[in-house]
Amino acid sequence: MPILNLSITKQPDAERSKVIADRLSALTEEHLRKDPTITAVAIQHIDPRHWFAGGRSLAEQGRATFWLDIKVVDGSNTKSELSAWLEAVFVNLEELLGGVHHESYALVHEVPASAYGFGGRTQEFRFIAGRMKG
Repeated sequence: MPILNLSITKQPDAERSKVIADRLSALTEEHLRKDPTITAVAIQHIDPRHWFAGGRSLAEQGRATFWLDIKVVDGSNTKSELSAWLEAVFVNLEELLGGVHHESYALVHEVPASAYGFGGRTQEFRFIAGRMKG
């Protein structure tokens, strides 16, 4: 049930967005064991003239960049899993966006199960309900 929020310095393109969303969902399943049927990906496009790195716009530098944040339940992944996911994200977004500036970022927010959920139920509730069934 993670949500991934991605900002990129590219013009909106529905086909590219679909490819990116599919790839991020697949990487999140592969490395973080998250179910792609309940993974959400939101992509925002920012004009590279309005994104600055090292004091110069990305348009001036002829580069692309991204900012990705993901929210997952605290403790649901190991440090090794998170590290592998971050590495795979950078490799894949470089491939999909091309010419990615080294100042591109990804952040994993690990949040308490009692404060995170979907469909009106927390992940903690889902865990407890699942345990009561078994």
